[in-house]
Amino acid sequence: MKKILVLAAGILQIPIIKKARKLGYYVIAADGCADAPGLAYADKAIVANITSEEIMLEIARKEQIDGVIHPCSEVAMNVMGRINDEMGLCGISRETAVRATNKHLMRLAFEEGGAPSPWSTCFENVEDAWKLYCDTDTQEMILKPSRNSGSRGIAKISKDLSKTEFAELFERSKAESRDKSVMLEQFVKGPEFSVEIIVWKKVPYILTVTDKKTTEAPYFVELGHNQPSCFSKADVEEIKQAAYKGVLTLGLDCCAAHAEIKLQDGKAYIMEIGARLGGDFISTELTHLSTGIDMVAAAVNVALGIKPQLEATEEKHGVCIRYFTPSPGKLVSISGIDCLKRDSSIYDYEIYCSEGDIIREVRSSTDRNGHVIVVKKTVEEAIARAEQILQEVNFNVL
Repeated sequence: MKKILVLAAGILQIPIIKKARKLGYYVIAADGCADAPGLAYADKAIVANITSEEIMLEIARKEQIDGVIHPCSEVAMNVMGRINDEMGLCGISRETAVRATNKHLMRLAFEEGGAPSPWSTCFENVEDAWKLYCDTDTQEMILKPSRNSGSRGIAKISKDLSKTEFAELFERSKAESRDKSVMLEQFVKGPEFSVEIIVWKKVPYILTVTDKKTTEAPYFVELGHNQPSCFSKADVEEIKQAAYKGVLTLGLDCCAAHAEIKLQDGKAYIMEIGARLGGDFISTELTHLSTGIDMVAAAVNVALGIKPQLEATEEKHGVCIRYFTPSPGKLVSISGIDCLKRDSSIYDYEIYCSEGDIIREVRSSTDRNGHVIVVKKTVEEAIARAEQILQEVNFNVL
């Protein structure tokens, strides 16, 4: 029986742990938190610092694993790469993992390889960033952490900021960056997408394109996703071609990939590409519901060096996820939940808050307060029903 090590065991990793066991593999789940919910679903649970290369490498060798996966997260990508290097396993190298989790290094790779992406520069010092901000003719820009995810620390800025205002936003981004550096980049105005990909034997297989719904500036927090895309065939093909070239440029292999792309005036710009399954239930639920392809099983198999099944094995649907984002304040009550229990088109839902909780302004994905996944015959029908549900469920906030 092949053994696979799953780095992290939170809610988003549970489907991967379950799937790997269903496929007949022995699953070792590791997480730094003893209460991580995914640990209960593994054949063996290990509580350890998954961001420590030495600790996790020792565990991997002791357990004699055949593969390692770090799904829907990036905090231990370098650890996964190191284990692959040292044990000769399938998957990305440590060098590739570093490049795929550092937005600055990623952009340099895109530039060198001719993959379309916005111009950007990386800074550790606010004075240097302020100088470029003042000198450039670009009217709208983005400040973002060079290493983080989940919309944390992102801010759209214009040329009318005072130095104090600029510094405050810079330091906010820096505080959210794992390497304490900040990207100043061109703002690409247009809709956002993600592309869900399996890479096998250095060939990217694009499964689908996901439309995104986000908040407006300055934070651009993701409020929902739908598959398949509602955009034209020409737009979808432009997005796919950009993602394909980006994956090749980064040198990804034997892994899942999640490319984030924006479209401006018909041209695709790669914002970033993660060498992992996408979060927000995109890879774990939406993709198999819309394409009929089990992306989670494919990701597990390629991590073990097994050829993935990339043909549809399920019925295809239109699918949409929307997140609940109540107004800030103290939550007094929630009504309308009964509509979620009775609706057969609802695939899954969860409310993350309770009466008495303080609802925060939505500045990152951690500020969302619940989700609903709707499955219909067409994606347009799924979107319409999901948006309707957001109105039917009422969060009474003071």
